[in-house]
Amino acid sequence: MAGLARSVAAAILLLSMTSFGFAANKVIIILDASGSMWAQIDGKPKLEIARESLRTVLQSVPADDEIGFMAYGHRQKGSCEDIELIVPPQAGSASAISAAADSMKFLGKTPLTAAVKQAAEALKYTEDKATVVLITDGLETCGGDPCALGKELKETGVDFRADVVGFGLSADEGRQIACLAENTGGKYIQASDEKALQQALVETVAAPAPAPEPAPAPAPAPAPEPAKPAFNFTPSVVMAEGGSEISNNSNAWEIYKADTDGTRGDQVMTEYGDLKTNLEPGDYIVIARDDEARSEQKIKIEAGKTYDPLFTLNAGTLVIHPHASQGSEISGEARVDFAYPGGSTTHYGDAKATVPAGEQKVTVQIGAGTATETVQLAAGQTVEKDVVVGVGHAVLNAYYTAGGDKADNSGIGFEIVKAKKKIDGSRESVEHSYGPDSKFWLPPDDYVALTTLDLAVSEQPFSIKAGDNQDIKVTLDAGVLAMSAPGAYSIEVLSSKKDIEGKRKSLGLSYGDSWQQTVPAGDYVVIRHMSAEGQEKEVPVTIKAGARTEITVQ
Repeated sequence: MAGLARSVAAAILLLSMTSFGFAANKVIIILDASGSMWAQIDGKPKLEIARESLRTVLQSVPADDEIGFMAYGHRQKGSCEDIELIVPPQAGSASAISAAADSMKFLGKTPLTAAVKQAAEALKYTEDKATVVLITDGLETCGGDPCALGKELKETGVDFRADVVGFGLSADEGRQIACLAENTGGKYIQASDEKALQQALVETVAAPAPAPEPAPAPAPAPAPEPAKPAFNFTPSVVMAEGGSEISNNSNAWEIYKADTDGTRGDQVMTEYGDLKTNLEPGDYIVIARDDEARSEQKIKIEAGKTYDPLFTLNAGTLVIHPHASQGSEISGEARVDFAYPGGSTTHYGDAKATVPAGEQKVTVQIGAGTATETVQLAAGQTVEKDVVVGVGHAVLNAYYTAGGDKADNSGIGFEIVKAKKKIDGSRESVEHSYGPDSKFWLPPDDYVALTTLDLAVSEQPFSIKAGDNQDIKVTLDAGVLAMSAPGAYSIEVLSSKKDIEGKRKSLGLSYGDSWQQTVPAGDYVVIRHMSAEGQEKEVPVTIKAGARTEITVQ
């Protein structure tokens, strides 16, 4: 299912780039990089589907198309100004856009209205024809009015249109942003799940043609001519020599003009499933694909002749069912890497891949655990295999005191390290996570959870066995200190004890006249600084575990 999600997502993005106006001189693709793109479709994060779709589709974009790439929410959390034109519109920008998408973080808000406005201005929409393709999985979260913007851009632009792909939105959510596309004369495509993606593709590609004009009065019937074939090019494809033809619409066809030196020239078409078409006389390069398998032939088309070449992929199918431990359910959190002769691909969850025949190296990763197996795959063969990684599951939470209140704070940091120290006294770091209910998949071993919340740090040893499902409670032995110092330049917290030189250790400093921190239980001194160099007053304070302490330094 994950492989199908990837291929369908790639197809819908290709549809955006072709049917959505990529014949225009300049186009900017806007990608939603908000934190919600970590959500999954069929066990695969939407951001991975978007990345792979961009990489696949951009390889087929004509070289002279000028394409730019913009993103929002990829640099800062909670910012409505985090909008960046990463790749300006230019020919040959495919690799730059793919690289930018692959390295991008997904963590911010959704200022989609402002992003579309900035993209239109970057395209000089009041002077030239311009197209913007917005791919979003969320609604406007920064106060913009996408409907009003659509009307404004249509009225002030020369020939402007915005096309919108609602990736994972509900029907009601889609209606709220469809007006942005409709008010500019563009299209809105609902892509809520695999079925919706497929239906959108079918409805757009296979849309019925307009009704023909009424025919004129019939002329005298000419003498009958010999019947001509409806199509002159009807290729077929098989997995292995002598095998059955692939007919499940999982395959794709790419047809290019052949240059005089025999290399690939301009793209003629990309089609999916059964192909029946008419090609003008000339030399072509035709590629048959099914997932990661491909076969290429050079075809010379001559007038009056028909061609039905057979393409042999010399490939098979691997179906990998990943499990965290023996007897457990199939893991939707698993990453499955296939390394096949000539390349590699990544799927998520229950994984199915069509790959070139030969030796296959399959690596399954669940959290910090991995398992690798080698499979010999013959052409035309389907191999189905369960792979057990052998990990246990742990959910970590921090508490101010044992049996006390849970620290329900997104700033909590958990680092899992191995309990056994190295020769230099350090420990090997295994995994990181932030916030309450942090989940870890870990191989069997002894570990220590290093937990940090503001100025409080705690170490909690624990052990994991394959198949474990543990709820680990970390005791911080800390309280909350709320400090106020009217008019202060900065506030500093120091240990109350002095070292042999009479100095006190600084635990932390914050600029401004108020500060709240989680602090280990104990005695401290809070200092109010009235300038960068000066110190005006200090107040002693005792912090009790599980309690809140408020002080004012005047």
